[in-house]
Amino acid sequence: MLILVTGGTGYIGSHTSLSLLEAGYDILIADNFSNSKPAVLERLRSLTDKAFHFVQCELTNPAETEALFLQYPITAVVHFAGLKAVGESVEKPLSYFHNNLFSTINLLTSMKHHDVKRFVFSSSATVYGNPTSVPLRETSPLSTTNPYGRIKLMIEDMLRDITQADPSFRVCLLRYFNPVGAHPSGLIGEDPSGIPNNLMPYIAQLAVGKRDSLRVFGNDYPTPDGTGVRDYIHVQDLAEGHVAALEKLEKSAGLCCYNLGTGVGYSVLDVLHAYERACGATLPYKMVARRAGDAAETWADPSKAKTELHWQTKRDLDTMCRDSWNWQKNNPNGYEE
Repeated sequence: MLILVTGGTGYIGSHTSLSLLEAGYDILIADNFSNSKPAVLERLRSLTDKAFHFVQCELTNPAETEALFLQYPITAVVHFAGLKAVGESVEKPLSYFHNNLFSTINLLTSMKHHDVKRFVFSSSATVYGNPTSVPLRETSPLSTTNPYGRIKLMIEDMLRDITQADPSFRVCLLRYFNPVGAHPSGLIGEDPSGIPNNLMPYIAQLAVGKRDSLRVFGNDYPTPDGTGVRDYIHVQDLAEGHVAALEKLEKSAGLCCYNLGTGVGYSVLDVLHAYERACGATLPYKMVARRAGDAAETWADPSKAKTELHWQTKRDLDTMCRDSWNWQKNNPNGYEE
């Protein structure tokens, strides 16, 4: 069984590629390095004695996408590839719609041509919008507040329609909460371009001296310490969730959907103080006004994934911060070194 992993040199894609190899799968990584570095491939090879395939290609080009299926006996697809910054999607919506929708349509078209029936989609908790209640379940109302989330929901809807038209098509939608951490080896981790958009990579750069201070947006939320609460999941746990999803699709047809989170909410200050324990230093921060549209608290109910995928998270917040710090201190400039 050969699994096509699109965006397999990215943050989540690289960890999942390694987990798939460790689980005994053969993989083909396809990436254009728009959100990643070629050095990831050598890091992956140093972490496993199992060979894998790689093709640099542009999935928004239908001919390049079709060439993958003509050249390799692909049996399933795990789809990570796509632009991924929420703020940038607001500034450049057309780029996001073009890149993320066309790449997915091209993949699904080639899958249809070659009778490939299994598809794991990298969705997001952004499809829940600003929730009115927590924890979030797969049956919670869906809405979006930005182009990035809107595209995720569009693709989810597209996949629902496809499986309805073809009941033999097998799809698993995985709604991630907030992936953090790194492989414990410190060889692969998160390497954001420019100023990090997310909390933990920003704190990591603060700890390594690349940032001066953390801005905490709002300390007057109805939460235990007044700061926003989110569900953070170790990227290793998330990667293992994709292996479980593929195993699920080997046994059942149709569409399934799962939240991948811990089911525990941590505040901004919880994460900051856990990182201080990991790096052994006090990290400066300052309180500023809330950001428009931010929810007070968001976390998952992951019980469906536990019951149906036989998957649950194993790593706590301290482990997330420890592994993130191990990556950051050994790679202060990411993969550039």
